Parts: sequence; C-alpha cells; structure tokens
Amino acid sequence: MTDAWAADILGHPFERLSLDLGQDAEGPVAATLVRAVPHRLSALAAPLRDVDVLYVHGWSDYFFQTEVAAFWNRLGARFYALDLRKYGRSLRDGQTPGYVANLDDYDADIAAALAAMGTQERGRRLVLLGHSTGGLTLSLWAARHPHTASAVVLNSPWLELQTGAIGRQAMAPLIAARARWDPLGAHPVVDLGFYTRAQRELDTLPDAPERWRPERGFPTHPGWLGAIVAGHARVAAGLQIDCPVLVILSERSSTPLQWSDEMTKTDSVLVVDDIARTATKLGPNVDIRRIDGAIHDVFLSAPTPRQAAFRALEDWLLKGALRQ
Repeated sequence: MTDAWAADILGHPFERLSLDLGQDAEGPVAATLVRAVPHRLSALAAPLRDVDVLYVHGWSDYFFQTEVAAFWNRLGARFYALDLRKYGRSLRDGQTPGYVANLDDYDADIAAALAAMGTQERGRRLVLLGHSTGGLTLSLWAARHPHTASAVVLNSPWLELQTGAIGRQAMAPLIAARARWDPLGAHPVVDLGFYTRAQRELDTLPDAPERWRPERGFPTHPGWLGAIVAGHARVAAGLQIDCPVLVILSERSSTPLQWSDEMTKTDSVLVVDDIARTATKLGPNVDIRRIDGAIHDVFLSAPTPRQAAFRALEDWLLKGALRQ
C-alpha cells in the first residue's frame, strides 16, 4: 500500500510519498520519496526536460539539500530524493536507525521509488545521484541493473574503508564473523561530531527533526559494517557500470580527531585520495572532479567551492554525459 503525495517539511515545491516495503523483524518498513518538479512551461526548452533524478543520501542522514533540487529543476529535470528505510522520514519507533545487513536489501526501496516516478514508462532518462554511503549503494545497484541509468553522479562516495584497501582486507574476516554472530552488537562511538560542526560553521546544515540526524551520527553495528565492507570489496573487484559516471570530491582530507578550521574546507570523513583511486574501478567511463575547499558533502561547502561543484556538474552533464 502506498500513500498519496503530501506536503513535505521542506515546504513548497517539495512533496513526499510513503512507500510500503512490508515488514522485517522490527515491524513495518517503509521508504519515503520526496519530489520537486519544475514548472511544465519553464521546462519545455530546458536541456534536461526528459530527465528524472533519483538522489540517495549518506549514512546517518536524510534529504534536505534544497539547492541541489533547484539546480536540477533549473535544467528542466524532475528531482526525486529517497529517504531509505530506517532513515529520516522513513524512521519508525522501535527501529534500529540506518540498519541493514546487506546493501542489496535497498533494491526494494529503489524499485518502489522508480515505480512511483514512472521514469521508464514515460520514456525519460534516469540519473542516479548518491552521496557517501548512498553513492556506494547506487554504484552497486547500477552495476547490477545495466541499461537502466543514463548517468551516475557520486558526491564523495564511500567506496573504500578509511583504513584503505590493505586495512579493509586484513579486517574483513573479523568483521564478517562478528556480523554473523552479533549483528546488532555495539561499536565504540568514533564520530566526534566535527563534521556536523563544520556544516554548522558554514551555515549549510538546517536543524533536523529529532533522531533524523544526530550530532555524532547513528550508532553503528557489526551487521551493518559487514554489509559496507562487502560492498567495498565488490567495488574493488570492479563493477563495470555501463553509463557515464562522475565522481565529485574535495581536493583534500583532514583527520577527524581534533577540531580545526581546516574541517570547513576539507573532507573530514573520507580519505579522498583513496576514493579517487577506487573510483576508477566503477566502470570504463569515469570522470573525477576534485573541488578545492569542499567538505564531505561538496554541495554543503562554502559558497565558492559549492558553486565550483555545481559548475563542474553542469559542464559534465551538458557537454558530455547527457548531451542531446
């Protein structure tokens, strides 16, 4: 059962749609689709008037990036964002926030979103847009669903563990073992809240409803980490995504152990050099753009790097990936 479109917390022109995904061990499960569509007349002559965008957020997050939606609407595209099960608008009482034991489980969320969007039925082109963990999820999905997306855009995708490939490979057997026997066990808290502080310093992070985006992130669990590491291993083995892929990253990373003003102009979450190297495994047609001064979510950076990221994206779309 799927509800009707309703007004969203972001206000006009955003609407939301609840997508019923059945039940799991914690009870009813749903995803939530948010949309912003351009005015029909203004989109008639726009270059991406036949494009639908599906955005998927990162870990401990939800969709709130209204400037990203406005960018795509200005080019004529219909913009949709998916709050995955147990995140943001889709998080229900009694659920373990963000928990999943296999990233392939999100196939149901994405399938429900695409059905509600009607992209294929309307003969429109699909662009996948993923941030951080959402970028990992959509990369794996695109590789498993060839001839579906016309382009994939990844905003600081989490394609490799922060320890690098050697560290991941060394830890993988232990992570997999604990994921099997203690999937919902506790992990030490490693998020010190500095990434959230950087966004607040930049005034790019609005207040979120309670539980949607904690200052120090959701607690993590062995089953979830096992799913992430398994996804990283699949990327490292090579995915062969069959459409153009754009990866947008900060120029530099900073160590998230002690607060520094550098965190307002670097990626304090991922090791961007490792991500750039791993991105070459996504497929035969991958472009990597590094943005000086950008933070982990490049579209929440200070104005200068943020606009540089939007210019790089528009240039890539209109002069290459989606050129008519």
